[in-house]
Amino acid sequence: MLRLLFLLLFSTSAIGSTVSDISAAAGETTNHAASNIKDWYSDATNTALFSIGEADITVIDLVWVVVVLVGAFTFSSLLRRFLNRLTVKHESFSVSGMFTLGRLLHYLILLIAVFLCFALLGIDFTKLAIVAGALSVGVGFGLQSIFNNFISGLILLFERPIKVGDLIELDSGTRGRVKAINVRSTQITTWDNIDLLVPNSEFISGRVINYTLSDDVRRLHIPFGVAYGSDKEIVKRAAIEASLELSCTINHGAHKPDVWLINFGDSSLDFELIVWVNGNELPIDKHPIGMYLWEIETKLSEYEIEIPFPQRDLRLRSIDKEVVNAIPERSL
Repeated sequence: MLRLLFLLLFSTSAIGSTVSDISAAAGETTNHAASNIKDWYSDATNTALFSIGEADITVIDLVWVVVVLVGAFTFSSLLRRFLNRLTVKHESFSVSGMFTLGRLLHYLILLIAVFLCFALLGIDFTKLAIVAGALSVGVGFGLQSIFNNFISGLILLFERPIKVGDLIELDSGTRGRVKAINVRSTQITTWDNIDLLVPNSEFISGRVINYTLSDDVRRLHIPFGVAYGSDKEIVKRAAIEASLELSCTINHGAHKPDVWLINFGDSSLDFELIVWVNGNELPIDKHPIGMYLWEIETKLSEYEIEIPFPQRDLRLRSIDKEVVNAIPERSL
């Protein structure tokens, strides 16, 4: 019994000493790691990697710059998502207005972040005149186009000759809706679902047709021709009935469809179908003139009105006798 008690006391003391040794080793390791971290932080804070003017830039300064820039981009992204959700939940908010507000806030947040980074680095703002001078030289030599597009983008956002969601047509004939106005270019989605990036300067210096700038009601001219001898009243009725087959056609007040006779062609009577449409209701996958011509051809066929094609009669005033003799009698 005494031997068992002795062994138990010896084991307990051994285990206690082992635990004490482990605790002491762990504490020593922790203190050593803390000391290393403290030394690294002291070196990162006091040791300059490089200098900008009189300001010494350390590792900690660069870390804070990265944190500020990442935070600014993250906050700007969350803010723009919030504004986009407002347009979905509340119809009273304009999509184009919220996009413009979000873009301007994005630029403002980034500008504040840049100035804050300069302050963290200890750079004197009066020394920025040197940077501005170097930037002006760069603009003069190679960045003129980029700077021009950036300023044009700001003009588009403030003056708003085009907005997100507008149906526009460029001078080249490309037609589509504005999807986004970025720093350098504007993104347009064409009716072929192709995203086209157009430099912002083209919207300022070039000619752009905006179908939905102040009013989305527009008049279209759809030309077509019928054979001579066709009843004009029946042609008019058929074309108007064809236009009413499309839901985008407006048929009230002074905006009712009409048919004009515009020309006596070589082989046809040339008409124009005049229709008023809502630009925002036009389908993005079809050309409006093509849609109306499709319906017009269908209605003209129902009314048995002929769509002519050029015909020419060939008359021979004289022919050699050898040619006449060579022609079989059945062909004469």
